[in-house]
Amino acid sequence: MKLQIQSISNSFSEQAIALILNIQQNEFNIPITVEDQPDLIEIESFYHEKGGNFWGAFVEGELVGSIALVKFDEKAAAIRKMFVKKECRGKEFNIAQILLETLITFCKEQKIEDLYLGTVNVLKAAQRFYERNHFIKIEKETLPASFPLMSADDVFYHLNID
Repeated sequence: MKLQIQSISNSFSEQAIALILNIQQNEFNIPITVEDQPDLIEIESFYHEKGGNFWGAFVEGELVGSIALVKFDEKAAAIRKMFVKKECRGKEFNIAQILLETLITFCKEQKIEDLYLGTVNVLKAAQRFYERNHFIKIEKETLPASFPLMSADDVFYHLNID
């Protein structure tokens, strides 16, 4: 399996929507639509133009994973759209880990010091993944005022990047 990680733009919107909605709706029964996620259609204006990024993981040209970064403060950003196709999950593929490390490297280069994320309680494996990567679970009330809250999120994490 040859894995390629690259920054993606609006030209990959359809592939990103197909990957992410399938996982959200069909795998985890999260009642969310593409209309609830306009960032998937406007990747460039939502992520790139504000100092963040959106990466895709590709295997033989197929988008099998994603991770995005929303910069919401001078030195703070939020992880969004961390999804890996079911068949490509796990330590043997390591795609989620590689995507997260790509994002953290970008944060260090951009002098972003605080990384936050929100997830959904039902996504237990995702929570274990973030905790293995030294993210600390925090209360919603302790999020920065400018954190871009997603309505579905009910579990929150923080990582200080040294």
